[in-house]
Amino acid sequence: MQTSPKIMAIIYFVMGIFFTYIATKTVTNTMWNFSTIVLAIIATLQFGVAIRLMLIHFRLKRKNRKK
Repeated sequence: MQTSPKIMAIIYFVMGIFFTYIATKTVTNTMWNFSTIVLAIIATLQFGVAIRLMLIHFRLKRKNRKK
């Protein structure tokens, strides 16, 4: 059984929120430390994948509607 792109997008979006939360909690004296930047980059990638998966979901939905 395949998972739908919509479910995967939700999972990636939640992971992006989680990494953003962790990044804000790792800020100590300054925001520009290694761990904060790495976590922010990971969160950005997670949000990007979530957006792409939602676009795939809408494309598949539109394609199935036309049939």
